[in-house]
Amino acid sequence: MSTAIYTHPDCKRHEMGAWHPESPARLQAIDDQLILSRIDGFIEIREAPEVAMDDVRRVHSQTCIDRVRDNLPETGYFALDGDTSLNAYTWSAALHAAGAAVAATDAVLTGGIGNAFCAIRPPGHHARPSEPMGFCIFNNVAIAAKHALEVHGLQRIAIIDFDVHHGNGTEEAFQNDERVLMASFFQHPFYPYTGVPQDSELRANMVNVPLPAGTKGDTVRCVVEEKWLPALYAHRPEMIFISAGFDAHREDDLGKMGLVEDDYAWITRQIMKVAEQHAKGRIVSCLEGGYNLSALARSVVAHVKALAGID
Repeated sequence: MSTAIYTHPDCKRHEMGAWHPESPARLQAIDDQLILSRIDGFIEIREAPEVAMDDVRRVHSQTCIDRVRDNLPETGYFALDGDTSLNAYTWSAALHAAGAAVAATDAVLTGGIGNAFCAIRPPGHHARPSEPMGFCIFNNVAIAAKHALEVHGLQRIAIIDFDVHHGNGTEEAFQNDERVLMASFFQHPFYPYTGVPQDSELRANMVNVPLPAGTKGDTVRCVVEEKWLPALYAHRPEMIFISAGFDAHREDDLGKMGLVEDDYAWITRQIMKVAEQHAKGRIVSCLEGGYNLSALARSVVAHVKALAGID
């Protein structure tokens, strides 16, 4: 299985202050760990283009787009909310992050590669159609998924989200869209305090599994086997997208769950089995959270090695 990593230097130029956990150091830590793991030579690294604005508009309102583009500061920061800010490079970083996801989708669907991981920031799964939020500017996975549906004409896709936080923006983008099955687990109660049954009870295409703080990998594996996989196999997706957040790792202080690298590799392999049966192996994975630099980098390498079939 050929695997490519999509990224862009401008994804390291967006930053929100020295105090902020969603920092350029996250991508540098991943780069360094890929080299240390000695798998960088087996993975093609591709530079991401900017996304076309037509792709962004399939998910986000013009008001949302304008709020980002029209408030870029020449120096310093512009606060969108209490934990999401713009700097002079945010626009370019956000366009290349979404562009990575779309370019990876095109490459996977045209047979250029088997699957892809997008090492990108800002992340995306909290970005709502109407507004950025929660460290996220544009919803990279949602933009790529809409591109697969509307441009490539796929009939059924799946979105997997294993970030410690619920992907509220992605859910909002696809609620009640029968072409899309979204499966996730997340710590609850926890930011953004969405995804629980009363929010999703009318959304038959959402398989949300809220889990308490302290949940470890054995419980998560049961959730995948008992909740996710039956729904995924029944849906028969023609392509799978992953919101790959690694902040459910036991070393990550922004969450309180207990996963380790082997859990992420195991989850990835289960997703790959579904993709191999129904989607010709086609997977595009995009970085979301993960803020302990060592745990993030080790987990990404475990995820990429699984995607690439490297033992």
